[in-house]
Amino acid sequence: MNVRCFVSIDIDNPDLLTRLIGIQRSLEDSGADLKTVETENIHITLMFLGDVEESRLGDLRNEITEISFKPFKIEFKGVGVFPSISKPRVIWAGISKGLEQLNLIYKDLEARVSGMGFKLDDKGFSPHVTLARIRSGRNRDKLVTLLRELENDFLGEMIAKHIRLKKSLLTSKGPIYSTITQSQSLDE
Repeated sequence: MNVRCFVSIDIDNPDLLTRLIGIQRSLEDSGADLKTVETENIHITLMFLGDVEESRLGDLRNEITEISFKPFKIEFKGVGVFPSISKPRVIWAGISKGLEQLNLIYKDLEARVSGMGFKLDDKGFSPHVTLARIRSGRNRDKLVTLLRELENDFLGEMIAKHIRLKKSLLTSKGPIYSTITQSQSLDE
């Protein structure tokens, strides 16, 4: 049996989470056809691993728990889209500080999982928090206006202390994420 997995840093600052939820409500209020990410699922994806054989989870869990780093501040600034403002598909919150540390963690993670034979995403690593996915072009002009207003807003900050190996169970109501294991920060 396979388990759908990814590695993340969860958003655990309540003030930051409240701000991100407020932005999601504003996006919904624009009348755009979109699906927001459930509050409990808001996170920074470090790496999507896809379907992992259960027999490999033990080794993967061991690799994740061995990754260590000092806690560091991540600042969130600006709201943007992938792939472009003219063809928005995914709405995200940007990261303005903590990028160097995130990239170091990603490189460590990349070396570990590629050594285990996992195929990595060709797009590379682009740290962000997904807020919503756009379903159609309904009210796109109004949505784009709102996105331009939010593109430089300071959204908040948090201290990253752990990375987590997460399980993603796909359901008809949306994915349900649960933590399989987490790394330990060097201050614990």
